[in-house]
Formats: sequence, structure tokens, C-alpha cells
Amino acid sequence: MRHRKHTFKIGRTASHRRCMIANMLKSLIEHERIETTVTKAKELRRHADRMITLAKKNTLASKRKAIAELMITFNSLTAKEARDAKAGDESAYNGDRKVIKKLFGGLSERFAQRNGGYTRIIQKGNRVGDSASTCYIEYLPL
Repeated sequence: MRHRKHTFKIGRTASHRRCMIANMLKSLIEHERIETTVTKAKELRRHADRMITLAKKNTLASKRKAIAELMITFNSLTAKEARDAKAGDESAYNGDRKVIKKLFGGLSERFAQRNGGYTRIIQKGNRVGDSASTCYIEYLPL
């Protein structure tokens, strides 16, 4: 029986679904608004709100959980890149490091006084190719 087993399968295997959600989460955190289908957006909302909750805790354990959920890869820096990064030049970092910094920096501070409901879904219409209902999912502005 599947009692209390809530997940949208979205017609994908578990590994494909996990990778897809991680990529969509990274894009949502980076751009704060993405366009997708309604079913994917409803599943993404659960994970996006959980990421903000982890970021608001701002502990080492919550950072590690967020890194695991987002499947963040940290490319090792050369000695010169590490010196530049320490001096403040973040061009040596890949995009994943910037996503974590934005999540635990800007977004967690933005939603510090809010107790949930960090995202909204705005219906857009049907896609031309397959007539799938599309929408925008975005973090709420303040």
C-alpha cells in the first residue's frame, strides 16, 4: 500500500527524477523564476521550500544536506584560482558554488521573517508542441 507516500512520479525513473529536480532547483535558485509544466512545478515547489528552510537554519549540517539535494559538484581550484577566490574574485568558481552562496546568503535573509510559502506558481497556458499546460514558478519578491 502507498499510504502517506506522496511524490509525483512524472513518468521518470527515480534517478532521472532526482537529477531533474536538482537541475530545476539550481536554475530556480539562480534565476528566481523558471518556466516549466504544472506537474513539475508542483513537485519542485516542495523541494524549493525545503531548500529555503534549510538555508534559514544556516548550520554546517543544513549546508551539507542542501549540497547533497542539489547534487553540487565542487571543482578543485588551482593554487592561483584559490588565491584569487580568497581575495574576492569569484570568477574561478563554477556556477554550483554561486548557487549555494546565493541560497544561504540572499534568499535565506529575504525569507527570514516568513514561515513558509516561499514560492508561487503562475499559470501560463498550453505549450504549442504537445499542448502541455505550462506555468512559471518563482520565489516571492519582498
